[in-house]
This record gives sequence, C-alpha cells and structure tokens, in this order.
Amino acid sequence: MTEQLDIEQDDQELFEHLRIVADKGQALLRLDKFLMNRVENTSRNRIQNAIDSGSVLVNEKVIKASYKVKPFDVITVVLPDPPRDTEVYPENIPLDIVYEDDDVLMVNKEAGMVVHPGFNNYTGTLVNALTYHLNQLPTLPGNTGRPGLVHRIDKDTSGLLVIAKSEWAMTFLAKQFFDHSITRKYVALVWGDLKEDGTVTGYIGRNMKDRRIMDVYDDPEKGKWSVTHYRILKRLGYVTLIECQLETGRTHQIRAHMKSIGHPLFNDESYGGHKILKGTTFSKYKQFVENCFSLLPRQALHAQHLGFVHPKSKEILQFDVPLPEDFRLALEKWENYSINSQE
Repeated sequence: MTEQLDIEQDDQELFEHLRIVADKGQALLRLDKFLMNRVENTSRNRIQNAIDSGSVLVNEKVIKASYKVKPFDVITVVLPDPPRDTEVYPENIPLDIVYEDDDVLMVNKEAGMVVHPGFNNYTGTLVNALTYHLNQLPTLPGNTGRPGLVHRIDKDTSGLLVIAKSEWAMTFLAKQFFDHSITRKYVALVWGDLKEDGTVTGYIGRNMKDRRIMDVYDDPEKGKWSVTHYRILKRLGYVTLIECQLETGRTHQIRAHMKSIGHPLFNDESYGGHKILKGTTFSKYKQFVENCFSLLPRQALHAQHLGFVHPKSKEILQFDVPLPEDFRLALEKWENYSINSQE
C-alpha cells in the first residue's frame, strides 16, 4: 500500500531543486535513508523536516519518510523559492599556482577544498577562486558550473589539477584524458603490509546501499572499467606507502580499488580506513594511531605528479608537488614507529 499523505500544497508555484531517479538495481530502502545516502552535506533532521513539510515528492506525490524507494522511482525536492542560479561567483581565495601560461594553469589544491560548486557547496570552491583570479574560463557542453575543469580530485585529496584557460585547451586536454594519455601518479598510505607491486582492475559503480561511495564489480553493467597500477615505496609494518598510477580516472578510483583488495587508505572514513585495521591491542599503539589520525584528519591521498602534452606547444610537461604538511607529519610518525619497533 502506498504511504501517501493527505497534505495540500499551497497555490504558490514550487520549484524543483533536486531530482534523483533510482537505479534499476535499487534495493528497497526508506526514503529518509535513501536521501541521506544521496544528498551531500546534510543531516537526517533536515531531510526529515523536508519530508514532513511536503517538500519531498516521489513520483510527484507527497510521501512519508518510511516509504520504501523502489527502482526507477523519481524523487524530487521542491521549494517555493527558485533554485540558485548556475553562475559561478568569483571569490578572493588564495591559490597555490604551480605553473601558468596563456593556455593552462596548474594548481596544487589543498585538502578540504571542493573543486566545483554543487549542492550545498556553492561557495569556497576551487572554481570560485579561479573565477576571481582569471578573467574568463572556458565552458563546453555538459560542463555547466565547472568552467575550465577537465578533471577533478576529491575534496579531502590534495595535489595537482590542470585547468584549461581556453576552449581549445579544454578540448585538447579533455581528449588526452579520454585517451588515458595523461600521466597521473598519487602517493597513498594504506593499511596493511603489501607484499609486492600490482594492478587493480574492475568495473567501478555506486554502492547499492550508500550512493556516496563506490564499489568494484565484475559486471560491466554495474560500472565503468577502471585500472590502477601501484608500486610499493616504503613498508612501515602495519601500513605501506605506495604510488598509484591511474590508467583510468573514475570517481574514488584509488580509494575503492585499495579497499577492494583489503588495503583501504589510512584514515579514509568513507571506505573504512578510519579504524585501526592492523596492529597490536596495546593502548599505547591505539593512542599512537589516533595521534596520526589527528595529524592527518582525512584520507592519506595526494596527487603528486601530472604529465600531459601542452595544447599549443605540443611539449610534454611534467609537474610534481611535495607531500603537504599533514601527510608528511603522519608519515614521519609511522617511519619512527617502524624503526623503533624493530629495535
């Protein structure tokens, strides 16, 4: 029986702010839990209030929070105010610019900065900063709200991003990303003692229960093909420092891949790395790991190297940036712990 509420809407016009179509593989899940998984930077209380006020519709009907979302359901959030426009407003936010010419800009993004505006992240993003620092950024069809961007890295991942300053540069760089000819190398600290270098492959798609995270599947219908090559940089006992080279660039690729082989990134909350997964039961060790978590309050992932062919000169450009302080300090603690535990 459909749990439809008898709530009358006011005569005022309602504007659609968010629209989600449930996947064909969507398991039955309460509406409030479904939205918690799909809507970033919100709380259960805010979602509950929106449902109770009749602002959340399922297939154009007002529904209770206990309604079970089914495959192909259309969930919309409607409000009396029109949604925020898609124009990106300039903000004077300092940027670490590694390289710049008339065609491209290389930025070393700090952890914690969102790359482009989106739901609940309309300000303080890298694109807001770029719009202030540059007179104009190119856009292409399907790239609304993300001018100049040909790729992205996660909010809590630090490191290199290349920005296109012209439509030609954007098209040229996008083709290199499509052809997988861009060289991208990341440094990551993962749980466990990796024995040898390797490659992780699989089809990356959304987790069926939590849409905020990705899973690695064997079924091509469940995701996009992905390849990550990794090599060991330093073994530190209960953790390993590795370099990951991306052959493809899927959402959360390294994070999902390393979890899939049993070595999630250190302090990666979304993928289970924020718990003590390896080591002793001694309280002193537990305190040591928690101190490392405090020094590095994010996933231990840094986009260290980026190489590409310049869109105008056709020269191969290679860029490297050092580990940021939070990553470096946590790594030093693990290095010291590894040395002392062997004595």
